[in-house]
Amino acid sequence: MSQTFVIGDIHGCSDMLFELLAKIRPIAQDDTIIFMGDYIDRGTDSRGVIDIVLKLRAEHHRVITLMGNHEFMLLGAMKGYGHKEFLNMGGDATLKSYDIEPGSLNDLAAKLPGAHVSFLQDLLPYWEDEAHIYVHAGLQPGVHLTQQSPDWLFWSREDFIDSNYNYGKKVIYGHTPYEKPKVDDNKIGIDTGAVYGGTLTCLVLPENIFIAIESKKNNI
Repeated sequence: MSQTFVIGDIHGCSDMLFELLAKIRPIAQDDTIIFMGDYIDRGTDSRGVIDIVLKLRAEHHRVITLMGNHEFMLLGAMKGYGHKEFLNMGGDATLKSYDIEPGSLNDLAAKLPGAHVSFLQDLLPYWEDEAHIYVHAGLQPGVHLTQQSPDWLFWSREDFIDSNYNYGKKVIYGHTPYEKPKVDDNKIGIDTGAVYGGTLTCLVLPENIFIAIESKKNNI
């Protein structure tokens, strides 16, 4: 039986991601790996995280990469807007991992590796399989999946988290950090604050078990 491995917010913690992937290997070719977004910012090695994901994607054809609000902000900065917000939300750490000065945001896309720019531009807003919907932050109740706005997909918190709305499938999300995974009837939150000294969590489906890597230091 194939499995799905869903990995929560990484935020530049490449050492934890490396350890987590080692823990879930070997991964069968019919298994699926889903990353929930927020690969970058705040932690010390955003570049390394994307390198690891790209290498994994080259080795395994069933790797799904979702967009988080931090990638959304970086793409905005690459287009020339939201520079201050990007830096204030931990983007300075991302730039440092690429040896880019925070004051050198003009033509940012040209200063990043081409493969990383393509990776960011190709991130998906959500993913759906037979049993679950996967999204970085949340969904607006009563709105069709294809009509969800970036505000909800990448930024929503309490309005989504506190809702008992039945989305037809259980929703797996990240974005909002918890001490341990938050399991509700209609949703599961798997951001467990890796960059804040918490854990990096992987949800294994269909078994509904959690694999977690403890932080060895505070990466902020």
